[in-house]
Amino acid sequence: MTPSVGLDQEWLAARLDEAPAALRERVRELVAETGRGESPAGALSVAAMTALRRVIQHPGDRTIALDLLAADGLITLALLAQAESDPDHLEAFAADLLAAPYRP
Repeated sequence: MTPSVGLDQEWLAARLDEAPAALRERVRELVAETGRGESPAGALSVAAMTALRRVIQHPGDRTIALDLLAADGLITLALLAQAESDPDHLEAFAADLLAAPYRP
């Protein structure tokens, strides 16, 4: 079993620097809740799937919009982290993201 790792908070802060404050905070909350995985990219993808599950389970009004934006941002950050750390496996990582079970 691969050990669970956390996410470098300085790396995350640098990439969230120009995002709107509410989105930065929501991404940080999701990462703090769920941000552990086999790699930093994995930790971000776990947080993204958590946000997507919440969106899918929500009744569908605009109050869930921030979680949808956070999920989008977390997926982008996960792909960036993978590209920076292990670009040779980016395609496989992206395919795994697409196949991830995010349904409730």
